Amino acid sequence: MIDWAQVTALRDQVGAGEMDEVIELFIEEVEEVTARIRHSAQAENLEHDLHFLKSCALNLGFADFADLCQQGEVMARQGRADQVDVALLLHSYDISKQCFLAEKNEKLAA
Repeated sequence: MIDWAQVTALRDQVGAGEMDEVIELFIEEVEEVTARIRHSAQAENLEHDLHFLKSCALNLGFADFADLCQQGEVMARQGRADQVDVALLLHSYDISKQCFLAEKNEKLAA
C-alpha cells in the first residue's frame, strides 16, 4: 500500500526537518482535488485530476492509490471516464492516508 522506500528517499531528499511540511502540503493538495472529485467527477477534468493525484501519490509513496489513478487516467484519456470507479479510487486514498499517518513516525524514525 505504501512504498516506504520512496517515502524515505523523499525524506532524505528534502530533509527530515522539512518532511512534515511536505506531508502537510501533499495532503492539503490531494484533499482539494479529491473533494472536487467526490462532489462531481466531471469527465472533462477527470484525466487531468487523476494525473495530478497520481503524481502526488507516487512522490509520497501511496503506491496502490497511484496505480488506481493511473488506470483511471488511461480510461479517461480513452473516453471512458464514466467507467472509472471513483468510489474505489477515493476509498484507496482514504485507506492509504490512514495507514501512512498511523505508521509514518515509526517508519521514518532515523
